[in-house]
Amino acid sequence: MGFLSREEVERLRSIYPPGRIVMLVEMHDEPQAPPEGTVGEIRGVDDAGSILVRWDNGSSLSLIPSVDKFYLLKHRPEDNGK
Repeated sequence: MGFLSREEVERLRSIYPPGRIVMLVEMHDEPQAPPEGTVGEIRGVDDAGSILVRWDNGSSLSLIPSVDKFYLLKHRPEDNGK
């Protein structure tokens, strides 16, 4: 992955703001990755364009948008939309 421009990082920050919920599908080439289906809360996007996540299992591994597979959720699965 190459360096992202300031504009690209700002675009990612607008798409992945703090507080949004994500569900992991696959974290590429990361042996310590949370299991598939793990949910976490976005903490921010760093200057390199990595999405900082606090995973519900205690992990804090970041997502790389162009490499890792994940979904943005409207709410935590256990919230049932409330």
